[in-house]
Formats: sequence, C-alpha cells, structure tokens
Amino acid sequence: MPRKVDHEARRQEISEALCRIAGTRGLEGASLRDVAAEAGISLGRLQHYFGSKDEMLLFALRYINRLADQRIRESVAALTDEPSPRQVLRACLTGMLPLDEKSRIGMMVGAAYYTRAIHDEDLRAEAKDGIPKLCAFFTDQLRAAAERGELAPDRATEDEAMLLISLVDGLSAYVLLDVHTAEQALRLLDRQLARLFGDEEPHAGG
Repeated sequence: MPRKVDHEARRQEISEALCRIAGTRGLEGASLRDVAAEAGISLGRLQHYFGSKDEMLLFALRYINRLADQRIRESVAALTDEPSPRQVLRACLTGMLPLDEKSRIGMMVGAAYYTRAIHDEDLRAEAKDGIPKLCAFFTDQLRAAAERGELAPDRATEDEAMLLISLVDGLSAYVLLDVHTAEQALRLLDRQLARLFGDEEPHAGG
C-alpha cells in the first residue's frame, strides 16, 4: 500500500508541474522533457509514471477535475442547510468558470486535452462519458425546481441542462481570451438563469 500511495503522489506532483507550465506558457509546445524539468526529475523518471503526453494530460485533467469538484461541493455546502436547486445549479456553473488562477489553469489544461481529443478516440471517451453525467445531474436539479414550483415543467429538460453547460463552456473560452471579464461572464450566466426561471431581473445569489 505505501508504494501505491507514493506512486499516486508522484503522479500528482508531475500533474502540478504540467499545470504550472499551462499557467505560464501553455501546453501546445510543451514536451515530456519540459514537464520533467519543471517537476525537477529526469525524463526517464517521468516516463516511469507516464508513458506518453496524452496519458499525462488525461491524468492531470482528472486530477484538476477532482479538485474543482471538491471546490464546488464546498461552495454548495456553504450556501444553506438545504440549498434550492437553483442555488446548486449556480454554484456548480460558477465553479466551472475560470474566475481565479486555479480555475484558469484548469481550463487551460482542459483546452489542451480537448484539442488533442478531437483526433483521438481514446481521449474523447473521457468527455463522452463525463458530459452526459453532468447533464443528467443538472436535469435532476431542474426537475426538482419544477416540483417545487420554481420552474415551469416544460423547462426542466435535458436540452435546458445542456444549454447551461454549453453556455459556461463558451463563456469560459471568452474569459480565457479576454473577450469577457469574469464579472461579465457571471452577469451573463445570471441573466440566463433568470430567463430560465422566469425572473424579470437576474438574481446574483440564485
């Protein structure tokens, strides 16, 4: 067991080195040798843990997603003892936006992953498995809101859930490109939630 834990810890350290590169100069031209140098280990040592850049990138993406999931869960837990479905949705969607340095780096690693996954069926499997699960969770929240009388039943659909995911994906790209500020992205997100829930004016807190 100690050896397994140590192996996982080393892989996480390498993932953090990859994230530092993503945050400073991007991953497009970064090689395994670059990541090894950033992690302070030899290339041979890195290849002991990762056989390819794609394998390393996928592990880093999963690691970042776990950290993001933890942050989102903490945000939801901090709302109230029993947050409304709308509050849960907003906390999740906000947590998916690159609003601080950690989430920005996470988005950059994600962007590098998606670029490579377009041409790699094995890498694509990660998104093809994860997005439907996220959509199902959001759909459940919309249906719970409809049951509480907070949302029109005809809006508690998978289509509306996927539109929210797509909106955040687009806003995230625009924030990274400095097309939108973080504040503008949040305003647009709140505006869409207001439309979905039938408000005349968006509510910042959900």
